[in-house]
Amino acid sequence: MSDFEAVIGLECHVQLDTQSKLFTGAATTFFAEPNEHIDPHTLGLPGSLPVPNRRAVELALRMGLACGCTIRSHSQFARKHYFYPDLPKGYQISQYDAPLCEGGSVEFWHDGAPRSVHLLRIHLEEDAGKNVHVAGGMVSLLDYNRAGVPLIEVVSQPDLRSAAEAAEYLRAIRRLVRYLGISDGNMEEGSLRCDANVSIRPRGSERLGTKVEIKNINSFRYVEKAIEYEIARQTDVVVRGGSVRAETRGWDAERGQSRSQRSKEEAHDYRYFPDPDLPPLHVDAAWRDAVHARLPELPMARLRRYSDGLGLPAQDALLLISERELSDYFDAALLTCGIRPAMSTLPPEQRVLAKLAANWLLSELLGALHRDGKDLGQSPISAAALGELVSLISDGTISGKQGKDVFARLYAGEKSSPAALVDALGMRQISDPAIIEEACRRVLMAPANQKQVEQYQKNPKLLGFFVGKVLAETGGRAKPDAVSALLQRLLAERGSQSP
Repeated sequence: MSDFEAVIGLECHVQLDTQSKLFTGAATTFFAEPNEHIDPHTLGLPGSLPVPNRRAVELALRMGLACGCTIRSHSQFARKHYFYPDLPKGYQISQYDAPLCEGGSVEFWHDGAPRSVHLLRIHLEEDAGKNVHVAGGMVSLLDYNRAGVPLIEVVSQPDLRSAAEAAEYLRAIRRLVRYLGISDGNMEEGSLRCDANVSIRPRGSERLGTKVEIKNINSFRYVEKAIEYEIARQTDVVVRGGSVRAETRGWDAERGQSRSQRSKEEAHDYRYFPDPDLPPLHVDAAWRDAVHARLPELPMARLRRYSDGLGLPAQDALLLISERELSDYFDAALLTCGIRPAMSTLPPEQRVLAKLAANWLLSELLGALHRDGKDLGQSPISAAALGELVSLISDGTISGKQGKDVFARLYAGEKSSPAALVDALGMRQISDPAIIEEACRRVLMAPANQKQVEQYQKNPKLLGFFVGKVLAETGGRAKPDAVSALLQRLLAERGSQSP
C-alpha cells in the first residue's frame, strides 16, 4: 500500500437534450455541416441579446432534484471571461456565486457496496465552439455549431479516492442523466465530458494537496487511466523531493500520459460578474414541485427494490438497472407475471418467479440480441410476451426445455401469444396423476425394460432411464418431478414384492 492517498473530484459537463441553444433559437443537431447552426448571438455580434431556454432550465432542475440538491429560487447567470478562438463572444455565459442547484449527492454501487459522493453544485452554462486542427498544417479551423449549446456542470466534492471509483461515479452520472431523459450521455459525441481534479496527500492526513486538473476526458476507460497516471506522476514527484505544481493538463490517449497545458487558473482570473443582459433566473415552488413530481424511479431506488424487495442477487440487479429501457422492460414483464413494481417485499414463491424472469431476460433474450447485434428496442419479443412465457414455465404448464422452444419461435417472429403457441403445439404438460401413473406402469411392464427394472434395487441411478422413457411415452408432456415421484413409489412397491 502506498504512503499516499489520492483525493479526486470530477467536473462533469452534460449536454442537455434540447432542440435549440441555451440563449438563442439556433439548432443543436450534432450531425451538421460546420457553422450550419449559428446566428448573431452565437457569434457575439453587437445588439444580439440572450433569451434563456426554459426547457434547458427544466432539465437542469430534474438533475438537481434527482440528486437532492437545494434549488435556488433566484439564481444568476454570470460572464466568465477568457480569450480562446472557440469562444466568439470573448466570454462564456455560466453561473458562479449563485448557481441553480447546490449540495446534493450522487449514489452508485462500487466494490460490492453502495457509495455516495457529495456535490458542490450543479449549474447551467453554454458550451464553447470547436477547434479543428488540420493535420500536418499550420491552420486551425473553427466550427461554432456547438457554441451556445446548453450544458449542466455537475461539480463533485473531493470525495473520490481511486481511479476505479471515479470511473464508476462517472458511469453513475451517465446512467442518471439517461434515466432522467435529459441527455443521451454519449461521450464519443461530447454529450458527456469530464475534467478530473487530482491531488495526493500522506495517508491519514486531512489536509488537501496541490490540485491538478486533467481536461476533457472522453471515455470511462480514459478517465480511469488518466487518473491512475496522474496519481503515479504526483507520487513520483513528491517521493523525489519535489513539489506538485497547480496546473491544467491534457490527456494524450495515444501515449497514455498527460501533458502540461497551462498553469491553473483561479476564479478571479475569469473576472466573473453578473451578465447585464440576463435578469436573475426565478424558479418558484410550483415549478420546482411540478418537475419533482414527474421524476422517474431512480437507478439506486430500483437497485434496492430489486435486491431487497424481489430478492435478486446484487449482480442481477446491477445489470437490470444499467439502462432505464432494460429495467422498464423487466418491470413490465413482472407485471404480466402478477408482480407489481411497487411491491416492497415478495413472498418466497414470487421471489422465485422474479428470479426466473430476470434469468430469461438477462441470459436468453439479451444473449440472443447480443448475438444478432441488436439492442433491446429491436427485440421481437415484448415484455408482456416474455412475462407470459415465464409464467407458463413457473406454474408448470410447460417445462424449461419447452420454454426454450417457444422462445425460439417467438424470437423468430411468431405472432401468437406464448399461451396460444403452447396450445397450438400441444405442449401443455400433463399433471393428472392418473394419466402419469398409467404411463409409468406401461414403461415398467414393457418387456424391453425388465432388465433395468431388476437392476434398479441395486442401482437407483437407473431412475433417470425410466423418467426418460415415460417422457418419451407422453411426448415430453408429463411433468418430470411428478414422473420421478411416481416411478420411485412404483419401483419401491415392486422391490418389496420381490422374494
